[in-house]
Amino acid sequence: MANPNSVLPLYEKNWYKHNYKRVLDSIILILLLMLLGYRLIFVNNYSLPWFVAFMCECWFTLGWIFTISTQWNPALVKTYPQRLLQSVSVEELPAVDIFVTTADDELEPPIITVNTVLSLLSLDYPSHKLSCYVSDDACSPLIFYALQQASNFAKHWVPFCKKYNVQTRAPFRYFIDDNDECMTNNEEFRQEWLQMKDMYENLIREIDVYPKSIPCLFEGEFAAFSNTTRTNHPAIIKVIWENKEMVEDGLPHLIYLSREKRPKQPHHFKAGAMNVLTRVSGLITNAPFMLNVDCDMFVNNPKIAQHAMCILLDSKGEKEVAFVQCPQQFYATLKDDPFGNQLVILYKYLGAGLAGLQGTFYCGTNCFHRRKVMYGLSSDDMENGLNKLSDEELKQISGASNELRKSIVHALKGKTNSPSDINVKKGIEEANQVACYGYEYGTAWGKQVCHTNLYFNVYLF
Repeated sequence: MANPNSVLPLYEKNWYKHNYKRVLDSIILILLLMLLGYRLIFVNNYSLPWFVAFMCECWFTLGWIFTISTQWNPALVKTYPQRLLQSVSVEELPAVDIFVTTADDELEPPIITVNTVLSLLSLDYPSHKLSCYVSDDACSPLIFYALQQASNFAKHWVPFCKKYNVQTRAPFRYFIDDNDECMTNNEEFRQEWLQMKDMYENLIREIDVYPKSIPCLFEGEFAAFSNTTRTNHPAIIKVIWENKEMVEDGLPHLIYLSREKRPKQPHHFKAGAMNVLTRVSGLITNAPFMLNVDCDMFVNNPKIAQHAMCILLDSKGEKEVAFVQCPQQFYATLKDDPFGNQLVILYKYLGAGLAGLQGTFYCGTNCFHRRKVMYGLSSDDMENGLNKLSDEELKQISGASNELRKSIVHALKGKTNSPSDINVKKGIEEANQVACYGYEYGTAWGKQVCHTNLYFNVYLF
């Protein structure tokens, strides 16, 4: 928690006015209303074509009213991570559970997921405060194997990024964008850069070779994948890397998860995967904050967690903010974006406009969530200091798992696990139960948990 005696805020919300745009939008609205008035007053032949045209113009006018209302008072949020580290020590920074979701190892090649995971493992945040969960809805041994190889590469990649303050920490983008860096006069950096590039190319080759040799073995840790199909398999949870020493400069926990699926049983796609990730992480690490990212993305700012904490830990943000939505940026796009694939309107105008009203919407990815809000704590509860649900509500959330119920109570009280208290292996034994396909039946999961509680008081930065 941020120091309540700190004078300077950790973030500021700045409104900016587009007076010319406001005038133009108002003139267009007036003209539309005048047109509707003309249709009603000065038209004598009220035929069917007239009625259809009139209804279309009414609908367009209504849409225009909503458009200008959501863009009338846009706002941007500026964060101050340097102030965060002045008011909160490194040891006091809260833990963050990171969720990466993938669903198809053919449409979403494992090397893409690997790059996303590597960029998250190397965030400028205490490593023992991070835990990365990869949800594989395809139950693919290739994904599991790729993550194993990536964890070995990460032991070299993460220190390299932090030593030289690399900004783009997804290797495939770093080695494309910064090919000239190896020409520097710094011989030590040049040698390490070339070494990392060779190691990454070896990683790619290892992952490409896998489909030709490993699947027929299904031995050791791969035995769990035998006799499984994409839609028919038990829950599989594997610890790929555990930060046993809980050291700040080590690697974060890396955990593979494939929830149980059975034929003709609804699994609710990504939403269902997010529910399982929330429950499983609650039993293992139970971090007060969660970040969810799609497998085909990477972090282009290694301090993104610090920026989010500026909002979530600020004295005002702790009372009002449920989640922090980070906008997407796109790479390798066409010049001038003729097809609008970069969604500039969505993020630059609509997102900022909604942030000026109250808060932007949850886009399904790139979002930091407050865990206790997921469990049903409203903004009023947070502001008034209420952090307790009734026993019946707790049973509806926790389901049959008593350990999950304990973790929910722990989260609602605002308590956090110290790194030394986390027992990954013990948590996984219970986690297999809550990753079953039928666990949610008769509970609030999918109805009141992880869905309806998302949409209030959010900020875009």
